[in-house]
Amino acid sequence: MTPRKVPRILVLGGGYVGLYAAMALRKRLGRREAAIVVVDPRSYMTYQPFLPEAAAGNLEPRHVVVPLRRTLKGCTILSGRVTRLEHANRVAEVTPLEGEPYRVSYDHVVTSLGAVARTLPIPGLAEFGLGFKQIEEAIALRNAVLGKMEAASSVWDPALRRRLLTFTFVGGGFAGIEALGEVEDMARNACKDFDSIRPEDLRFVLIEAMGRILPEVGEELGGYALEQLRARGIDLKLNTRLESCVGGHIETSDGDRFESDTLVWTAGVKANPALNVTDLPLDERGRVRTNAQLQVVDADGQVIEGAWAAGDNAAVPDLTGEPGALCGPTAQHAVRQGRHLGANLARHILGEPLEEYRHANLGTVASLGLYKGVAQTFGIKLRGPLAWFMHRTYHMWAMPTLNRKVRIILDWTTALLFRREMVALGSFSSPRAEFVAAAAGDQPRHQ
Repeated sequence: MTPRKVPRILVLGGGYVGLYAAMALRKRLGRREAAIVVVDPRSYMTYQPFLPEAAAGNLEPRHVVVPLRRTLKGCTILSGRVTRLEHANRVAEVTPLEGEPYRVSYDHVVTSLGAVARTLPIPGLAEFGLGFKQIEEAIALRNAVLGKMEAASSVWDPALRRRLLTFTFVGGGFAGIEALGEVEDMARNACKDFDSIRPEDLRFVLIEAMGRILPEVGEELGGYALEQLRARGIDLKLNTRLESCVGGHIETSDGDRFESDTLVWTAGVKANPALNVTDLPLDERGRVRTNAQLQVVDADGQVIEGAWAAGDNAAVPDLTGEPGALCGPTAQHAVRQGRHLGANLARHILGEPLEEYRHANLGTVASLGLYKGVAQTFGIKLRGPLAWFMHRTYHMWAMPTLNRKVRIILDWTTALLFRREMVALGSFSSPRAEFVAAAAGDQPRHQ
């Protein structure tokens, strides 16, 4: 008797969708029913809503990431990138972190590559800007802010001090406002440790092309957030575009010119350009087309067998919205789509009927710093400490695994008893600098 072939499921990306889809699949399908392979250059999933708190020192950076190998027991994790996908032949080319590329065959593919920062051809941006989508970038931002404060405390040149103590953020959506609010709050608090830097010496600038911030929370709460940030002395430039940032010389469309050693870019996202190396059908914005069951479809709506997609890299119909509406690129959708995709793929393999993805927005929450926030849920609008508490509660509940939930609660509990650690570990970016300098000093003198 010929043994039944075990279908191989290839999951591209270990973010929200990849992690939750793999968890849902393994929960319903044993190893004898499906082989699950996850491909990602990182061995962990980053819970991005907690990046601002990690940057501000409220959370230990390791606690906002979920290790894939420990969480996805029974799955194979490949550390690398998919550099070609030929779905017509059911084969993918994987380029590992070290070594030569190799080919992996599969029966089903889950495209969960997520999104990347949407940049513009602004002079100096690629060389000078810092993104805010990964834990490495959150750590780098924290080190940059505290490091510039350390440097400014020991210089006498007023122009250089102003440059070092000016921090520029571009983008007034969730990522930009939460990062700005948390980091500004941390920096003002850090001034207590410096006898030569006062809170009013710090300059935080937000550049936003629209005439409002946080459009997701509505005009009323967005206006409240705007007033609160301005009351904290933050320079908010609305209806303004960044024109140039070459060498830290910032030029904006309103004619302002100033020097800033730190520029954080959070002005939107776009579908991962890695989708261009696949033969899957993409829409005009570079996203994989899907139906409500999260199956990949062509331009005519015909299902492409064996291909599934969800999250920020997919154009998923929003059945709770207007006809033709698509789900937005939010963590709420990504988490739920990941679970739904995994469950639907398991149903498909087991011969059960598929279910449509349908999720009404539960609301929106945003942090503006410690004990500050805005929230809108089930039509109820909140602001201040209560909204901030709801923000923490919701995201703690949404964080995968009990291990991470407990560690995050312990971080928050410790922060109630002790002040945040205001130490810049800038040497993380060049850990061999001291050793190289010491080795150079050991060279013999020439007579």
